[in-house]
Formats: sequence, C-alpha cells, structure tokens
Amino acid sequence: MTLWDIILLSVGLAMDSFSVSVVEGIRFRSDRFRMPRIIVFMIVVFGVFQGGMPLIGYYAGQIAASFFSKYAGWVALVLLSGIGTKMIIDSRQEESPNAGLGIGQILLLAVATSIDAAVSGLLFVPVPELLWKSLAIIALTSSLFSLTGYVAGYTVGKLPFNAELAGGIILILIGVKICFVS
Repeated sequence: MTLWDIILLSVGLAMDSFSVSVVEGIRFRSDRFRMPRIIVFMIVVFGVFQGGMPLIGYYAGQIAASFFSKYAGWVALVLLSGIGTKMIIDSRQEESPNAGLGIGQILLLAVATSIDAAVSGLLFVPVPELLWKSLAIIALTSSLFSLTGYVAGYTVGKLPFNAELAGGIILILIGVKICFVS
C-alpha cells in the first residue's frame, strides 16, 4: 500500500462525512442563527471517528493476522468493494433539508459514517508501519471534506455530483488496484 493508496482511501472514506456536511450546510442556509460551535463540533467529530475507527478493525484483524497477510490483496478487494457497494447503494437515497442536527445526532452520524472506516482498518494488518500515518491522513481528510462539504452546501446548495457515489467507486477501484496491481 502506497501513500497514494492511503490518500485515495481517505478520500473515499471521507465522502460520507462530506455528504452529511453538504446537507447540514444546506440546512444552515435557512437557519442563520445556527451556532458555529455545532459546526466545528461536527467537523472535529467526523475527523476523530473516521480516523479512530480503523483501530478497531486493525486490532480485530490482528487476531487473524496470518490469514490477512496471506490473502491481503483479496481481503482488500472484498472489503473495499463491499464498502464501496454500500456507499453506492446509500447514494441513491435522498436526504431532505430539515432542522439542523443536534449534538446527539451528529455523534450518531459520526459513528454510522465511520463503520466502513473501522472495516478498512483490516487493510493495515499486513502493513502495521503505515497504521498511525494512515489514521492521521484519514482523520485530517475527513475533517477537511466535512468542512468543504458544509461550505459547499451553504454557498452552492445541492451539488452537481453525488459525492457518496464517487466515494464508493473510488473505494472499489482501490480494492482492484491493491488486489491485482500491487
């Protein structure tokens, strides 16, 4: 796994946070009194959960390390294709702008959108030396994409492309590359 693979993985994983943040930015357009602290909280929480959840997958993968190291390419393909397919399916669901999210809802969304990041932690079992750098890149990318999504939703409104669909495709392509090219 190269640095480029890690960056693409982090972009793919960040698309869930980006999509939720776009919707929150659109919601904020109609609520001028929305507290900036909630928005900063959302950006930080998405980054922390996306960057931290791969640790769960990594440590779970340590239990079956011999299997994952022997079949790492195929495991990556199956995991990333599964996550990507789920994102593609989820991308077909429409979210309607309603009232802004509360702290509890943001925490639940952070957990829900980072489950795929937990599964991606299995990818680092054969390359543990990349784990901490990868977690930092994933966290930073998710925070930046969350901020960007919020700003895009607030300023532009509905985006001309489906970010979650793009993220799903990116993850599937990374899986194919890891399995067949690396």
